[in-house]
Amino acid sequence: MPSSSVIDARNVSLTFRTNDGPVHALKDVDLTIEKGDFVSFIGPSGCGKTTFLRTIAALETPTAGMVYVNGQEADEARKARAYGYVFQAPGLYPWRTIAGNISLPLEIMGFDKPERQARIARVLELVELGGFAGKFPWQLSGGMQQRASIARALAFDADILLMDEPFGALDEIVRDRLNAAVLELWRKTGKTIGFVTHSIPEAVYLSTKIVVMSPRPGRITRVIESTLPAERPLEIRDTPEFIEIAQQVREGLREGHSYD
Repeated sequence: MPSSSVIDARNVSLTFRTNDGPVHALKDVDLTIEKGDFVSFIGPSGCGKTTFLRTIAALETPTAGMVYVNGQEADEARKARAYGYVFQAPGLYPWRTIAGNISLPLEIMGFDKPERQARIARVLELVELGGFAGKFPWQLSGGMQQRASIARALAFDADILLMDEPFGALDEIVRDRLNAAVLELWRKTGKTIGFVTHSIPEAVYLSTKIVVMSPRPGRITRVIESTLPAERPLEIRDTPEFIEIAQQVREGLREGHSYD
């Protein structure tokens, strides 16, 4: 039986069948994520970070093992709209305003207009885009578009937010600001967040738990529990405690390369 955890992956493996032969993306992945955790997944390119996030969201189906979300099989949790998903690119429709883009999943789910408007206003304030509801995506910067994408994922108020390297294409200054904004969003909402990143400082700054993965086939080499306080100004990255956790992540990445 599934545990009481929010996300519970048990012995998950996934192999893609291609014309060039099988691609072993994940192997024997076991992980438990508790309610309110902020979990970052980090590892080299192609290690299965995004694939594992997609198995949680039931966008990919494991070839072995099981994933449970809120005590349900992942596909049932998807049908129950247990999570919001933020992709690497904002994916906003250019012919819809920001409010219209956020409204789209609410329209599909059958919310009436007053409820849609209330939810749109609330999530735009959460991501500090309160004055931009009537703008079109092309009128916003890349960072603002990504915040709008986060707002869309928050609009139906799922308890779980899955984020696939949402800030990877942004410059360091914008990325720092959005890291701080996501951390504040997490503190305000108490959501459980799964976050894919290639950045060690980003993973350490954001997370309560850092999952380090090996090169393909993706395995978990180390799970690091953060000892940083909940309040994290950007300057915390210069502290000995932060640097020590970052070093643990680097060691975990090196361990991953020791697999045959």
